[in-house]
Amino acid sequence: MQQVYVEKVVVHMGVGESGEKLSKAIDIMKTITGNTPVRTVAKKTQPAFGIRKGGPIGCRVTLRGEKATNFLETSLNIVEKKIFRTQFDRRGNFSFGIEEHTDYPGMSYDPQIGIYGMDINVVLARRGIRISRRYAEQRKLPEKQHVNPDATIQFLQERYQVEVQ
Repeated sequence: MQQVYVEKVVVHMGVGESGEKLSKAIDIMKTITGNTPVRTVAKKTQPAFGIRKGGPIGCRVTLRGEKATNFLETSLNIVEKKIFRTQFDRRGNFSFGIEEHTDYPGMSYDPQIGIYGMDINVVLARRGIRISRRYAEQRKLPEKQHVNPDATIQFLQERYQVEVQ
C-alpha cells in the first residue's frame, strides 16, 4: 500500500489562438502521445493578446497506465533526467517543460508547422486513493497514504534514475 506509482501524465500545449496553429498542435500531440487531444479554452478575456473567454487556445492529453510510464520515460530522457526541487508540489506531483516537439523520436522540423513546446504534469499516488474519491462511503485519506516530495524523489531516483537538483 505504500508503493508509489504514476497515476496519470497530463501533456498540455498552449498555442494562444485557435485556427490553423491549434490544429497543427493537435496533430503533433496526437502523433507524439498516440491519443486524441482535447481542446482547452480561455478562462478570461485578454484583449491585449486577442483572446476571448471560452475561445480555444490550446490542447491537452491525459495518459494513464503503460502509455503514461512509457511517455514519461521518453520525456525524462529529453530533459536529460534532471528535475529541480522547485518543480514539485506539496503532494509530490511534479511538472516540467519540453521546449521543442522535435526532440521526440520520429519527429522532425517542418517549416510549414514550426516548433511547439509542451508542459508535462505527472501525478503520483499510492494504492488506496480510491477511498477518498468514491461516491459511496467516502473517507478521508490518512496522511501517511499521501505522496510527499521526498517519496516522489526516491521513486524517480529508483525507477527512472533521475537527478534532482
